[in-house]
Amino acid sequence: MSPHRRDESPARRQRNAMLRSFTVTAAALLAAVSLASCSRPSTQTGTTNAWTQPGTLRIAISSDIKSLNPLLAGTTKEIFVTNLMFEPLVSASPTGDTVPMLAKLVPTKANGGVSADGLTITYHLRPDARWTDGKPVTSEDVLFSWRAIMNPNNNVVSRHGYDDVASIQTPDAHTVIVHLKTRFAPFVDTFFGESDQPYEIVPSHVLARYPNINQVPFNAAPTVSDGPFTFVAWHHGDSVELKANDHFFMGKPKLRRIDIRFVADENTEVGLLQTHDIDWILEASPNMYPLLSHLPGVRVVENNVNGYEGMVFNTQSPVLRDVRVRRAIAMAINKSELVKTLTFNQDQPATGDIPSWMWAYPQHLASYPFDPVAAKRLLEEAGTPTPHLSLVLTSGDATRRKAALLIQSMLQTIGIKAEIKTFPEDVLYAPAAMGGIMQRGAFDLAISPWYAGIDPDNASQYTCVNRPPGGYNYAGYCSPEMDAAQNDALTHYSRATRKIAYAHIEGLIHRDVPQIFFWWYRQLQPINSDFHGLAPNPVGEAWNAWEWSI
Repeated sequence: MSPHRRDESPARRQRNAMLRSFTVTAAALLAAVSLASCSRPSTQTGTTNAWTQPGTLRIAISSDIKSLNPLLAGTTKEIFVTNLMFEPLVSASPTGDTVPMLAKLVPTKANGGVSADGLTITYHLRPDARWTDGKPVTSEDVLFSWRAIMNPNNNVVSRHGYDDVASIQTPDAHTVIVHLKTRFAPFVDTFFGESDQPYEIVPSHVLARYPNINQVPFNAAPTVSDGPFTFVAWHHGDSVELKANDHFFMGKPKLRRIDIRFVADENTEVGLLQTHDIDWILEASPNMYPLLSHLPGVRVVENNVNGYEGMVFNTQSPVLRDVRVRRAIAMAINKSELVKTLTFNQDQPATGDIPSWMWAYPQHLASYPFDPVAAKRLLEEAGTPTPHLSLVLTSGDATRRKAALLIQSMLQTIGIKAEIKTFPEDVLYAPAAMGGIMQRGAFDLAISPWYAGIDPDNASQYTCVNRPPGGYNYAGYCSPEMDAAQNDALTHYSRATRKIAYAHIEGLIHRDVPQIFFWWYRQLQPINSDFHGLAPNPVGEAWNAWEWSI
């Protein structure tokens, strides 16, 4: 159901006025924090802060959401919220190891879950998993969820991996047998797992009657769910309220309520954390580190993620079709300066999309050198010495706003005029049918983060079939050589063979420059020091939400 306008109540007007008053400059906040930290320790782990509301966790996220249907989620914020209410077949531990959720076991060749030829995967579902209306979670729910993703009438963002399924058998209520068209090495971590588009299972008995799920009541009020928390209310443009599902199959949640607030400005989020109106800023940007690391009663949880901050080139844009222009832009950007200025050297400069801590990382790869003189020469060779380009980004992220200004200045030195355009996150990354800027290719350059899955699979970003609409290849990049290399990486189960394939893939990305990479993420999660149990995995934060407490 589309968000609708709501008249503000006096209480909401009062709260919004308070929010506006908290929008202060970073310098003012830093001064306030410095004064406070002189008299109080920066961390109070093990103590009880006076402002803590026991059993209630208050979270700020930087944008509103389009839908509460997990199959229509398109941003990390939407995925975070839906993952509190719905469960996948498998998830991942903080170290990236695959762990069972709705599935009793992670399918492997050793336990018979993956056939010898790699073409059949069998899942055995937990018998104690139930929807909040009391009905059991069954194989029919898995089958329906897959069919919904593959339904061309549904506004799903990606079908990568799901379109490799030939058929699914459900011989009984708790057995799912998946037959693949071709071998797909990351399948177990992709199919309702922790991939770059992590989907959860939805209730067939609620949604199967609709020809499509784009505008159904469930999307705004999913009152039937199977996760540790259940839906209470969605105040569009303001907040989402959840309560504990005491019948959750992994155990009774320790929290009683979660209040998720939409706060469009990151300085405002820091102000709310400082004044103790929230307990957690979800996925804070690295530019906030000096403020966050000194807030009394706050600690910062950091975790490696398979993700990066970078810039996407629309390779179908008239000017950017020429690879020389894309290389010139790569050489005009001082990556070291960006990392130093924007992350305070908390993050590591990236040479590609696969981070250095992953097994598929190619050791030999290097970034384009910072060389404005050579960059100008490339522009002249391409016949576009002074192009005008659009540069899009999300409006709520302080780090990206600063990055845009720095990049604009760097590009100006080689004769490129970049016009900065900001959009709310839910607009920038919305499906094409919902007006999404990236999915419609309505940009030249985009400062865009990427959070991938626990497998190095990056085919959804670089293969021809994954070009929008309906895919994450925002660059519109299409190369037969890349498709062949991706086929090698995805159809072989040997890690050694896949590692060779990914070295080739990363080399092609470097050669063809569909995007450039600034730094690999070490994600910051500033939280109330009384909040315990947060243990993010490399893909998301909510996988163990039933264990959280405050």
